[in-house]
Amino acid sequence: MQSYENHTAKFPLQHFIWLPLSALSLVALIVYFFTENNVLQMVLMATTLIIAIIGGMLARLYGLKLQDRIIRLEEHYRHSQLTNTPFPATLTLAQIIALRFAPDDEFPALAKRAAEENLSADAIKKSIKQWRADTQRI
Repeated sequence: MQSYENHTAKFPLQHFIWLPLSALSLVALIVYFFTENNVLQMVLMATTLIIAIIGGMLARLYGLKLQDRIIRLEEHYRHSQLTNTPFPATLTLAQIIALRFAPDDEFPALAKRAAEENLSADAIKKSIKQWRADTQRI
């Protein structure tokens, strides 16, 4: 069961394979830089490594940005369905993303309170009494 304490996720392929291998490759490249004199080979290795790291980071970033947009749309729609009123315009994306964990019976009041009191995303999550799991987050 998801809760405030365990709602963050680790993705083994990224967190335990890609990131450590990228860091190890970067260290190896730095060592190689100081021990070898073949500049062309060093430049090609550095370029390949940088492209690989940036590519992995961009893939993750694009997925998260898209998911943030979808969450914003879902929560606007949910608020509209539950209250028949527009979503508070002052809410930030971080607040909206935090509100997705609130169940329907807590959501409208918490959204209003978050807008009026400018609650942080963490404060919003801590205010939720009955956690609504989001197991689809990238």
